[in-house]
Amino acid sequence: MRTTALCGLVAAISILAGMSSCGKTECDKAAACDAAVSPYENIMTRTSVRQYTDQKVSAGAVDSLLRAAMAAPTAGNKQPWKFLVLDDRAVLDSVAAMAPAWAPVGRAPLAIIVCGDKELGFPGEANDFWIQDCSAATENLLLAAHSMGLGAVWCGAYPAMERVAGLNRFFHFPPTIVPLNVVAIGYPAETPEPKQKFKPENVKYNKWQ
Repeated sequence: MRTTALCGLVAAISILAGMSSCGKTECDKAAACDAAVSPYENIMTRTSVRQYTDQKVSAGAVDSLLRAAMAAPTAGNKQPWKFLVLDDRAVLDSVAAMAPAWAPVGRAPLAIIVCGDKELGFPGEANDFWIQDCSAATENLLLAAHSMGLGAVWCGAYPAMERVAGLNRFFHFPPTIVPLNVVAIGYPAETPEPKQKFKPENVKYNKWQ
């Protein structure tokens, strides 16, 4: 079993034992479990997980995921993000049915919709920085999930406007809210190998040609 999974298990056991009253988040507990798991290793071993067990994700774990997401870099510290947590089975199934690529949401006990709040961003063309900010928040969320022994997958919404429209119809988002993605989250029922994506030909130094 991977060390990250063991850390997630220790965090879960500590909650069942009543240890969560110490005030530490589950990310804190996972980090304390084994300092040898470096941030770099966590990045390099993260991969998309689309199959999950029936085990529920605790409220403490959700809190840790959201704290990690909102620790992301954000242009001008605008923080133009909002998060919609889904843990109702009927709601998860309804969202999963909106797009074939969102099938993992129907198998997950938890999903988080990462939304941009255009009202909180910059005026004019720079308003689109919300896309970068919310993408950074999503990556933080995915990495935090992996470090806690959870599996997750980024299911894209914006800029596929048909998907955005489906979410808008279901959740009645105000006009300033744009759903960037739906992140399906749960305890892994599969162990896919991380893909090797590094390609030296994609790197240039100091000049393009």
